Amino acid sequence: MTPLGIGLAAAGGIILGVLVGFRWAGSRERARRELEKAQGEDEATRVRKRAAEEAENLRRAGELAGREESFRLREAWEKEETRRRDEVERLEHHVEERSDALDRQFERLNTRETELEERTTELQARESAVSREAAEVARGREEALKRLEQLAGMSALDARKQLIDDLEDEARADAANTLREIKEQAQREGDREAKKIIALAIQRLAAEQTAETTVSVVQLPSDEMKGRIIGREGRNIRSFEQATGVDVIIDDTPEAVVLSAFDPVRREVARIALEHLIEDGRIHPGRIEDVVTKAQTEVEEEMVQAAEEVLYELGIHNVHPEIVKTLGRLRFRTSYGQNQLQHAKEVALLAGNMAAEMGLDIQIAKRAGVLHDVGKGMTHEQEGTHVELGYRLCKKYNEGEVVLNAIRAHHDEEPHFFAETFLVTAADAISGSRPGARREMFEGYVKRLEKLEEIAMEHPGVERCFAIQAGRELRVMVEPEKVGDGEMAQISEAVARRIESELQYPGQIKIVVVRETRAVDFAR
Repeated sequence: MTPLGIGLAAAGGIILGVLVGFRWAGSRERARRELEKAQGEDEATRVRKRAAEEAENLRRAGELAGREESFRLREAWEKEETRRRDEVERLEHHVEERSDALDRQFERLNTRETELEERTTELQARESAVSREAAEVARGREEALKRLEQLAGMSALDARKQLIDDLEDEARADAANTLREIKEQAQREGDREAKKIIALAIQRLAAEQTAETTVSVVQLPSDEMKGRIIGREGRNIRSFEQATGVDVIIDDTPEAVVLSAFDPVRREVARIALEHLIEDGRIHPGRIEDVVTKAQTEVEEEMVQAAEEVLYELGIHNVHPEIVKTLGRLRFRTSYGQNQLQHAKEVALLAGNMAAEMGLDIQIAKRAGVLHDVGKGMTHEQEGTHVELGYRLCKKYNEGEVVLNAIRAHHDEEPHFFAETFLVTAADAISGSRPGARREMFEGYVKRLEKLEEIAMEHPGVERCFAIQAGRELRVMVEPEKVGDGEMAQISEAVARRIESELQYPGQIKIVVVRETRAVDFAR
């Protein structure tokens, strides 16, 4: 075979092999695809079967749950039906009992009605009998009266008039005797009660108040000065007491001498004079008289200056010097611990402010206010009340009618004739009654506040309380866990009623009950 033949044969073999390979590969691919298709159909069959089984299981579970829910609802309905049946039976039983009770009550009412009818009939019969007896008694009384008139020789009207006259004479005599006895007894009891009241007032007066109003203390450089003040055989101290009208008390108190007197002006003169004598060192009767005279002049100038300063601050002018001098004496006068010159100034300011608000004469109101108690500067020297002394002083030096009326009207000794005098009286009450102005008022004020808080704290559920606005308001704090909103009104009502029954106070007191609740949480 030629090489060309060999080559062609080889090429033909190769081509044939290639064709056989392609065919074999195609058949293998078809076989693989058929195998995959068969496997996919088997898998789909298994999935459908598994889904069908799961659906069947879910259907059975749903049927079972539905049956259980149906059984549960049926049992609940049966229980509710049983409860309602029991409730209906209980109500029927209650209605039957009420019906029986009403029947018994109706029977009792019918019985009582029958008894009342019988009693009414009996009373009507008795009333008829009594009417007949009364008519018979009236006829017998008239016949007896006629017989008595015939026997006495006068009519019943004349006898009645004579009896009344005799009774009036006897009653007048008895009334006169009784009145005399009452007056005598009242006089005896009045004297005894007056002495008792004065004694109690003296006993209750605070020691520090007494010392402040009746005693002045003068410090000494050494105890040797006490002997020089006493002098030989006591002549110096006697001369000093005679010149000043003040008692000099020398005791064991180291380096101090006590001056005692009820007149504050004399006590001030004595204090200044004794201080000058101690400072000068020359203490003898002649020197004492000169120093006391100079001290009196100094005190009078000081009083006049104090009064003029007050009048200048108030803008009041053209006041007579004697009135200014008397007004200045109030600088050393106190009432329950309140300085009377400052009290007069305070009254004038209050009256002026109120007059300004009301459109009245401010200057007249201030003038009447500052002079309403001017008579207190004369009570240690002259007889009479400070009202009468002040009225006479101001009238003597031609003060106006408003000032004179304010002096007498602020103690109700005459009616208020002017609007400004009403303001002066109101300002006087405000100045004297405000907390802290006077010692006794202050103590009473503090006790009243304590009593207010004590009354509120006695109620259950109250946590704490505060008396505020000078005792005009009581703020009560309650515990929210123990006191509800509905009980707050009960607490305020109870506290208000107790305060009304147990305390004395001006105006009104507001009770405020506060219940505070809080919700607290934390963000973390």
